[in-house]
Amino acid sequence: IVPTLRVGMHPVTLRVTQHRDAERPRRHSHAERGNDQLLSKMESFMSGFWNQAFDLTGRCAVITGGAAGIGLACAHLLVERGARVALLDRDPAVVHVAASLGDGHLGIAVDLGQIGQIQRTIDSVFEHFQRLDYLINSAGVVLLDKAIDVSESAWDTTLDINLKASFFVAQACARHMLAQGSGRIVNLASQAAVIGLDRHVAYCASKAAIVGMTKVLAMEWAPQINVNAISPTIVETALGKKAWAGEVGEKAKLQIPAGRFAQPEEIAGLALYLLSDAAQMITGANMVIDGGYSIQ
Repeated sequence: IVPTLRVGMHPVTLRVTQHRDAERPRRHSHAERGNDQLLSKMESFMSGFWNQAFDLTGRCAVITGGAAGIGLACAHLLVERGARVALLDRDPAVVHVAASLGDGHLGIAVDLGQIGQIQRTIDSVFEHFQRLDYLINSAGVVLLDKAIDVSESAWDTTLDINLKASFFVAQACARHMLAQGSGRIVNLASQAAVIGLDRHVAYCASKAAIVGMTKVLAMEWAPQINVNAISPTIVETALGKKAWAGEVGEKAKLQIPAGRFAQPEEIAGLALYLLSDAAQMITGANMVIDGGYSIQ
C-alpha cells in the first residue's frame, strides 16, 4: 500500500524507501570485535582461575576432630576437590570413617590431650603423604557450668583440648610446612570468642585464645604459611542438634538475624576458601559466620 497525503485539494503520493543497510546484518567495528575478544579471554581466564584455585589435587590435609561434625564435613569437601586427608580423632571409628572416603586417606585414633603423641602422629602423616599442605584444627569440647561452679578439671580439659592441643598440632604441622615452603592452617574458634555466653566461661576463654593465637602464628609464619580462624554460631552437627533441640533451640534461633543455625557444610565451604589459592592475601583473620548474631 502506497500512502497518500492530501495537501489542500491536491493529493500527494508518499513513497517510502527502506535504507539498504537495514536489510543486511549490522557489522561490528574493529574496536567492537576487539572488545568481544577481550571479554571472552577475561571470562576464560576467570573460569580457569577459579577452577585452579579450588583444585586441591595432589594436596594433603590433616583434620582434627575428623570423625564427625564440622571436621568430617571439611573432609568430604576437600576430598571432593581432590585432596588426600588424614583424620585425627579420639574415636576409634575414625579409621572406618577415613576408609569410607575412598582410597588414599588415613584415619588415626589419637588422644590430642596427650601432647607427646602429637608430633609423632603428624610426623607419621608426613611420612605417608610425603607432604603436608593443610591443617584444619576442628577438635574441641564444651563443658558447661556457671563460672562460680566450674571445676579445675573441667577448666583444664577445655583448655587442654581446645587451645593447647590446637597449638601443638599447628606447631607440629608448621615444622613440615615451613620446610617445604608453603602451607595453610584454619583454626576453628567460635562466636564465643567475641561474645559472652552464659555457662561458657572456660569455652569462651579457650576460643578467644584461639583467635589471639591465630594472629601470632600468622605473623610469625608468614609468608610461607597462612593462618586464619573461623568463628561459627551454633552448628547443626549431630551433637549440636541434640544439645539445641526443642524450645531452647527455637529461642536461640530467634536471637540470630538469619533465623537459623549454621550447617556443617557452610563452615566447610569457608574453610575451603581459606585453604585455597584464592585466599592467598588473607592471614591472621577471624572469619565470623554466625548469621549476624554478633553484630547486634
